[in-house]
Formats: sequence, structure tokens, C-alpha cells
Amino acid sequence: MEVELKEMLDEIQSLKQSFPDSSNPSIEKLHFHVKRLADLAKSAPVWRSKVKDMSAEVVDSNPYSRLMALQRMGIVENYKRIREFSVAIVRVGGIGSVAAEMLTRCGIGRLLLYDYDKVELANMNRLCFHPEQAGMTKTDAAVQTLQDINPDVVLESYTLNITTVQGFETFMSSLENKTFRPEKEGSGVDLVLSCVDNYEARMVVNQACNELNQTWMESGVSEDAVSGHIQLLIPGETACFACAPPSVVASGVDERTLKREGVCAASFPTTMGVVAGLLVQNTLKYLLKFGHVSPFQGYNSLKDYFPTMEMRPNPQCSNAACLERQKEYLLAKPARDAAKAKMEAEVLLVAEGPLHADNEWNISVVNDREIDAKDTASLDTLPEGLTRELPSADEFLELPASGPAEMCVDDLEELKKQLEALNAD
Repeated sequence: MEVELKEMLDEIQSLKQSFPDSSNPSIEKLHFHVKRLADLAKSAPVWRSKVKDMSAEVVDSNPYSRLMALQRMGIVENYKRIREFSVAIVRVGGIGSVAAEMLTRCGIGRLLLYDYDKVELANMNRLCFHPEQAGMTKTDAAVQTLQDINPDVVLESYTLNITTVQGFETFMSSLENKTFRPEKEGSGVDLVLSCVDNYEARMVVNQACNELNQTWMESGVSEDAVSGHIQLLIPGETACFACAPPSVVASGVDERTLKREGVCAASFPTTMGVVAGLLVQNTLKYLLKFGHVSPFQGYNSLKDYFPTMEMRPNPQCSNAACLERQKEYLLAKPARDAAKAKMEAEVLLVAEGPLHADNEWNISVVNDREIDAKDTASLDTLPEGLTRELPSADEFLELPASGPAEMCVDDLEELKKQLEALNAD
């Protein structure tokens, strides 16, 4: 559009010059309006068009070139697969909004966003929202921002509270929906990210994922905003949220009674950014099959401490769906172990190739242990015609048999006489 307006300005200028009276009011007015439109077109934001296929071509106009470099460097086997995956993010708050933006920039195939709250000016410490979005639902505001960043991502927003009966039913049906990838086994999403800020919602996500046998990741930041964690939950294989519930959940206390009027939890964008980064990093590792996915990763910003641990399922868990998943996991364990052993054996049979096939300078690595003792001894031999000025360190010089030994005996006799004389006095 900017090019067309510039051409129009040039034509109007030529038209003005063709008239005897160059100060024609109509032409001047037309020139003014077209010039104003051209200025507005220059200041308008640049909208990125959709990219049909991911490319590794290194050009400034390719939004995926730096992501595809991970494949060229051998970190990821096939980065293009990211467009096949669906991720659900429950609660678009301090962690969820940042995680959604990161996944959008990475080119995830589909994002499902769940929240019932509205954007407030008090939310501006979050990294995703803008002041002009105040009053919008968080899901709508997130979709507006994310669509501008990457129009290739399929965005689905659900403005609802999953802790209500109707909200839970909609949540379950949306997770089961397979329209994005009909051939996918199990549910319609590959991973659920829980970014909620209360235990009631966590237990609801836990229940839904246990029923659907859906892998999910839980995340959270402490009330003082200086620590946080992420956790991988695989139904039947790892502990679910009900296997080892926090004391607040185990005691049955209503969380709403713990909140005080006029007092809110702290919210630090740096801590939330770190936790969101850890969450998305492990999400990508899980989906694209590279690196090690942390079963539990903590973060303490005061000490820069990152504890890790593994949590096994509780055989006496209070969640019936969790117990059912545990039984299924144990029944399938022998076949799974056999397949794993077979795969490891096949890997051992494959001959390991050179690290770098091309070796222009013929550089080789020699193991010091393989050097023979004969080769070591040959290092002390000199070429013919050369002699050593000084004796070698291995040679032993024998001292003369007489002389110093006799002097030592005479000295002892003299010392003995002196001691006897002193005792006699």
C-alpha cells in the first residue's frame, strides 16, 4: 500500500505541473490527503504473513531460521515436527502468558488457552499484557497478542472456570477433540501445562489428566515470588498431584478462608519468567525428544538453587483414576522393558562413526596407555656420534671404599674421649 500511495503522490505532482495555475485548490487538497495516508501507512505496524513450510534458509525474512539451526547442529532431529503438536495452557497468568508467548515464538502447532479472569492494570507486571488490553478477558488479550507474533499458530481460547461442573465438562471435551490431528492416539492434545495459582484448580487438572491418561506438567511460584518449580506428571508412572498432596490439600482446609482482604500475593516477573522458561524448555524436550526432561525442577532465586527429585506414585493414592493408571502401567511394564532392552542392544551393534568425517589436516588422537615400554626406553637413546656431558639420573655413583668412612670413625672416637673427660670432672 505504501508503494501505491507514493506513486499516487508522484502522479499528483505531475498533474500540478501540467496546469498553468499550479495552486489549484482541488489538487492541493487531494495532495494533502494522499500525503497524510502515506504517512499513516509508514507508521502502521508490519504484519507478518503466514509461512506455509518451515525453512532453514538463513535470511532476515525467515522467522524460523534460528530455530531450524537446532536441527542443523544436531540438537533436534526434526524441528519441523513442532507444528504437529497441541499444547493446552490452563490459566493465562504470570507463568501461563509467558509460556504461551514462548511456545508461539517457537512455532507450536496449536495452543489451547483456558482462563476466566480479565486483564487489570495490576497485571501489568506480567510480561505478556499491555495497558490498552485492560478490561479484556485474558484469553482474548493473549490471542490478540500471540496472533500478531506468529499467525501460523492455531489458537483456541476458552473463557471459563474449570473448577465448575460445566467448565470441567467443556475442559474435558476440548482436550479430547482431535480435529487438529485426527490420527493421534489418546486425547487431542500432546501435553497440558498447568499454570494455575491455587490447589483446587490443580486437583481438577489432575483429575482430568488421570481420567484421560494425559501427560501434563505442573508449575507454580511461591507466595513471596522468590521461588518456584515445575513437575512432570505421567499417569501411572509418576506421582499424581493427589499421591503426595500439600498440607493444605491433605488437611481439607478451604483455600478461600486463608485469603485476607486487602492482602495479595507478591508477583515478580523475573521469577515467573525463569519458571516459565524452565517449563517451556522441558515441554520442547518432551515433545521433540531431545535432552533430559526433569521430573521435578525447583528454583530458589535467593540462593540460585535448582533442586531436582523424582516422585513415584503412591499405591494408596486417594484418586481412583490414578490407581487405575498405576495398574495399567505395571501390566505393560514387562513388554516395555523388553522393548527398551532390544533397542539398547541395537544401538550397541551400530558401529560408532567418526565425530568429523572430513579431516583435512590428518589430526589423530593417541592413547597414552597404548605406548609400549620399548618406545619409552628409546626416548633416552641418542643419535650416533653424540655423547652426554652429564651422567644420567638413573646411574648410581659409588663412593670410595676408604677415606670418608675412616674419618667418620676417628671423629666418633674423639667425641667419646671428650664425653668421658667431662663425666670424670
